[in-house]
Amino acid sequence: MKILPVGSKLYSILNFKCPRCHKGEVFESRNPYNLRKMFAMKETCSHCGFRYEVEPAFFYGAMYVSYGYTVAVFIATYIIMNWIYEPSVGDIVTVLGILLVIGSPLIFRLARITWLNVFVKYEPNKRGEKFK
Repeated sequence: MKILPVGSKLYSILNFKCPRCHKGEVFESRNPYNLRKMFAMKETCSHCGFRYEVEPAFFYGAMYVSYGYTVAVFIATYIIMNWIYEPSVGDIVTVLGILLVIGSPLIFRLARITWLNVFVKYEPNKRGEKFK
């Protein structure tokens, strides 16, 4: 039994796969910490031909998703820190700052692929069409 079957939105999001076919890669490099290609996205899916940037400035909406992910990480970190010990404000700011620097590339990618998955449904047999 697979935990995340092909066809689920979570499969596409967590594996950074094309939201339409779940086979093609969305980003140039699988490693979000590859500094040269950290933000580089492919224009189209190599498998189904889906064009990732559906319209100009499409990914501005991903900033809201990124904000949500960042807030969730910060709240979870704060709760865990308070559960383990009673941190000072300096401890909290330091840990959250380190998490922000380390987690930014991953959160950036998660936000973009999540935003794509909000608008694109899984259609494995479709090829070449831009967006529907």
